[in-house]
Amino acid sequence: MNDINELSFETAYAELERIISQLDEGSLPLDESVSLFERGRKLAEYCQALLDKAELRVSQLGDDGQLNAL
Repeated sequence: MNDINELSFETAYAELERIISQLDEGSLPLDESVSLFERGRKLAEYCQALLDKAELRVSQLGDDGQLNAL
């Protein structure tokens, strides 16, 4: 598994979706399910942080498209 901080949003989100699908199937052993759940939580937090960062950048854009200083 890659270091989460090196993943793009799209890659991290796609991995999170795969993990959710695997966990929903319910056919994995408990220890593997727990490991996947932990990875999924980290991916979800990472994706949320990237979204928060993007939202902040968008909110700082002025009408002229330039980044306004806070």
